[in-house]
Amino acid sequence: MNNFSYTQATTAKEATGRLKDQAQAAYIAGGTTLLDLMKANLAEPPQLVDINLLPFKGIEQTKDGLRIGAMERMNAVGEHPLVKAQYPAVSESLLLAASPQLRNMASIGGNILQRTRCGYFRDAAFPCNKRVPGSGCPALTGDSHNLAILGVSDTCIANAYPGDLSVTLVALDAVLTLENTKGKQRQVPLTEFYLLPGTTPQKENVLKPGELIVAVTIPAAPHAQRSTYLKVRERASYAYALASAAVGLDVQGGTIRAARVALGGVGAQPWRSREAEKALVGQPATEATFKAAAAAALQGAKPREHNAYKVELAQNTLVRALQQVAGA
Repeated sequence: MNNFSYTQATTAKEATGRLKDQAQAAYIAGGTTLLDLMKANLAEPPQLVDINLLPFKGIEQTKDGLRIGAMERMNAVGEHPLVKAQYPAVSESLLLAASPQLRNMASIGGNILQRTRCGYFRDAAFPCNKRVPGSGCPALTGDSHNLAILGVSDTCIANAYPGDLSVTLVALDAVLTLENTKGKQRQVPLTEFYLLPGTTPQKENVLKPGELIVAVTIPAAPHAQRSTYLKVRERASYAYALASAAVGLDVQGGTIRAARVALGGVGAQPWRSREAEKALVGQPATEATFKAAAAAALQGAKPREHNAYKVELAQNTLVRALQQVAGA
C-alpha cells in the first residue's frame, strides 16, 4: 500500500476544493471499489477525501421523478418501498448486486463509477491501455470470455461498467446532478455520462476534475413502473453479469406504446438499445416481437473467440425479460 493522507470533508465546497488543490486525490465513500484498486496498486491517490458527511442523501418522489442522493447506500435504495413499487427494475438491479455486506457499504455514486473487472486491467503484471495508454490490450488476443461485444474498439474490449444499477438507470432515462469545484451544478443524462473506449480507453466518463455526483433523478413514466431487471451469471449470488437486461414497457390493449431497453455485461458501457426499442414500439407484445427486438439489439456485436456465446445469451436474456414485463 502506498502512503496517502486522509481528510474528512463536511461540505461539498470543502471536498471539491481539496481535490482542486491536490492532483490525483480521490473521494472515498463506501470504499468498496477504490480500496480494492489501491491494494492492487492500480490507484495511487496521495490523498483520500472522505465525503460521507456530505448531505447528498434522500429518496423521494419529486415533480421531476424519483430523486436519489448519491450518498445513499445500495441496500437502502433497493429496499425502499417507493422504489420497489414505482421503479421495480431499480430495486431489482440493486438487490441482485454484490453481497448484503457490500450493499450496506457501497454508495449510489460510487456504484455508478465502478471500473472494469477485466482481468488484464486488474493485474498490474499485464499491459493495459486503460491504465497506461498505448501499452496494449492483451484481451484482444487473450481470455475475453467475460468482456464486451458491443461498443468495443481496437484499443480496448473491457466492460467499462461491470455492475447492474446503471444498466437500469440508462434504460429509464436517468439524469445525474454533478457539482464542480466552484459550487455550480450541471445535469448530465446517464446515456451521455459514460464514454466508449475508442482511441482513449483511459477516459471512462465525462466527470471533470474535482466534480462530485450529487444525485440521480429518474423520470416517472408508465414504463418505469412496469419494468424489470434480469441478470444471468455464472453462480447464483455475488457474481457479475455475463448478460443482463433492464426493460420497461407501456402496453395498452396488447400493443406496446413505449419501450425502454438496456443491456449489461455485453457493452463497453451500460448499453441502451434504441434499435430494440424501435422494434418494439407499435408492435404486439408477442414472442415474435421480442425476438425481433433482441436481434436488433445485438446486430452490431463484435464478438471474439471466447465471448461469442454472449450474442445468443444476451438475446435470450432480453426476450425473457420482455416476456416477464409483458405478462406482469
